[in-house]
Amino acid sequence: MSRSICSRCLSQQLPSPRLFPAPFAEAAAFSTSPSNSAAANKKVVTKPGARQGTTLRLSKNKREAGGRPPAPGERKASRKKISLSNPNALEVQGLQDLTKDYTTSARLAEVEGRVLGLQEQNVEALKALEAFKHTQGWRYFRKPATLVRRETVELARAMEEAEGSAEGTKRWVLCGEQGSGKSVLQLQAMVLAQQKGWVVVHLPDAQDIAIGHSSYAPSGDGRTYIQPHYTAALLSRIAVANQEVLSKLELSQSHDLPIPVQSNISLSRFAELGARDPEIAWPVYCALMAELTTPSATRPPLLFTMDAIDHIMRPSGYLDGDAKPLHSHDLAIVSHYLSFLSGSSPLPHGGMILAATTASNRPKSPTLSHILATQTKPQQWDPHHGYTTSQTPTWDPYAPFDQRVADSLAGVEVKDIKGLSKDEAKGVMEFYALSGMLRGEVTERLVGEKWTLSGGGVFGELERGSVGMRV
Repeated sequence: MSRSICSRCLSQQLPSPRLFPAPFAEAAAFSTSPSNSAAANKKVVTKPGARQGTTLRLSKNKREAGGRPPAPGERKASRKKISLSNPNALEVQGLQDLTKDYTTSARLAEVEGRVLGLQEQNVEALKALEAFKHTQGWRYFRKPATLVRRETVELARAMEEAEGSAEGTKRWVLCGEQGSGKSVLQLQAMVLAQQKGWVVVHLPDAQDIAIGHSSYAPSGDGRTYIQPHYTAALLSRIAVANQEVLSKLELSQSHDLPIPVQSNISLSRFAELGARDPEIAWPVYCALMAELTTPSATRPPLLFTMDAIDHIMRPSGYLDGDAKPLHSHDLAIVSHYLSFLSGSSPLPHGGMILAATTASNRPKSPTLSHILATQTKPQQWDPHHGYTTSQTPTWDPYAPFDQRVADSLAGVEVKDIKGLSKDEAKGVMEFYALSGMLRGEVTERLVGEKWTLSGGGVFGELERGSVGMRV
């Protein structure tokens, strides 16, 4: 007998169509229709359109293709542009210039701690010598001016002793921390030499000589390498800066030159000939320096300076014939300068050989650092006796010793440039106030505060704290 089943029980046992997924429920049976027909029945899904209105998405930084790209060296020239005047600064009333009346140490001692302006002809000569630097604060004031400090008086006294005889030739190396005023002291020496009628030869940055970006070639002696283009540029600077002195001097000797030269040509015109052609620049430079160092009653003293001497006390960026690093002393222009600095080449008419170190981009030179530390003899604080001279620094046995560097500095006098005194700091801060670059009254309290914050009167830090960081 059959069991009776109600429709309600049967409906509960059968699965509901909604329990199956949609693709399984709508799946089509197997078809052998062509692919075109299958593609025609496929659903096409389109992407939604772009959102209308503003969006927070940042656009890509796309450079515009139009416009002229900067020329080679244009960015560097803009970055190192030197401005010697600020038209917004006030003109200091009663500012005296550094004239010939102040070339003696006695007159400079009378104005020690005061600021003196530079004359226009001296400024043009210093620009030709590239004595100004973009890191110095010339751009803050109406006209270039310099502070007469105790080192300036000492420098003028040394130049008086060095004038007229080879025995009195001074050979100095200026060292000190960054911003102490080494390069400015060299600039003051150039101004004093121009006022005295000396010939000034300046190598503005030794890094440009040894970095390895100038043309070079073996010289005739087979030991050194000449730099034709750098020598041509140097002759151009010498001719422009010493135009007044060299135009009165004539060629007095016969030299082995690659071109015929008039026998009585002026030394100014002679230097210009070498500046025009790098191929003959080095022979002309050697002949010019031989003329200036020849014993004669008509030849003036010579001031030969170099800045950032640290860069030539190590291997240079050039390579020799065996592709090995070339020592900087093997460069002819460096060897010529060091012959005067070491005293092997005398100055018959007297003069001064002045070198300055750098602390901003100083390369590693263990021998130079040891010699400077030995000469300066740093001081240490003793609670019972105050500042006392420490023992002579000992040589590190693991550091390489360069005998050529030691020989080039034999007999030189090392001058450690310290910070300004409080009287000198007060004088320069009063000049800042009169120029309108320092607001407020210059009081003893303000001077003491700025002097302390500048690390004991470091010139660059004092200028930065008084003028550079002014709100």
